[in-house]
Amino acid sequence: MLQILSQRADIWGEIRLLASPRSAGRKLAVRGEEVEVAALTEEALDGVDVAMFDVPDEVAAQWAPIAAARGAVVIDNSGAFRMDPEVPLVVPEVNPHMARMRPRGIVSNPNCTTLSMIVALGALHAEFGLRELVVSSYQAVSGAGRAGIETLRAQLSLVAGTDLGTAPGDVRRAVGELTGPFPEPVALNVVPWAGSLREDGWSSEEMKVRDETRKILGLAALPVAVTCVRVPVLTTHSLTVHARFQDEVTVDGAREILATAPGVVLCDDPAAGEYPTPADVVGTDPTWVGRVRRALDDPTALELFVCGDNLRKGAALNTAQIAELVAAEMM
Repeated sequence: MLQILSQRADIWGEIRLLASPRSAGRKLAVRGEEVEVAALTEEALDGVDVAMFDVPDEVAAQWAPIAAARGAVVIDNSGAFRMDPEVPLVVPEVNPHMARMRPRGIVSNPNCTTLSMIVALGALHAEFGLRELVVSSYQAVSGAGRAGIETLRAQLSLVAGTDLGTAPGDVRRAVGELTGPFPEPVALNVVPWAGSLREDGWSSEEMKVRDETRKILGLAALPVAVTCVRVPVLTTHSLTVHARFQDEVTVDGAREILATAPGVVLCDDPAAGEYPTPADVVGTDPTWVGRVRRALDDPTALELFVCGDNLRKGAALNTAQIAELVAAEMM
């Protein structure tokens, strides 16, 4: 977040850094200056116009209403308010007008998996009218936080240079109990699970993609099927998308929309080996789209492969973009 604030246009006055008492006193670089971290208190929120929350759900649930009551507009990157009907869920390239409709003084930032595809999907929906969505995600371990990154690195160090993968249980035996936040080894493996268990065998991550897509696009009854998979990639989520629309679609028309959509990069020439991969996309801001093709036997459906950096557009960047929309109202 601090890096992104330093890279984008400086529309801010004073920037305060607030955290738990154990972090108070640390100094961090913001826009070329050292800023001392202060403890989060009610008094520390006085005079704040825009408060960007990047904290656990329980902290946001407690402190976001306090910040709003003291006059700040809260941009919350947690999951605490995403499905609150009085809190807009905003992606500036898709539904920027919703940032002004905030009866609780809070605007919510979507989940990183949703954000990795929704900019491209929103552009296609605006033209063709989405009516059904089937998605499979291939999620980087950084979506599980620092523990996810450290776990994958530790597992890779255990299996590097070994002859694994030829017998059942090879990787599991090599990494032992070192699974960290994941139910299975991620190194040399894929794990068809992300999040916590929900009703009827769905995961919380899968429910987020369904519910958030419906809310952002204003399609409360949109049929959505999602399978979330964790893969041995540090940063950048990828998704395969099967999208059905109201009327017949053409690949050329879809490519033209995606090529000109804000926040989207079209990288789609399979004959030349050009399509997005996490290694291409990591550290960049747009949603990258490739493998655009019409579905077999369905002239109303498109197949896409999308990639997005889950730490930038999937989290900090979208939060900063929402904050910029709100700040523009105040100027």
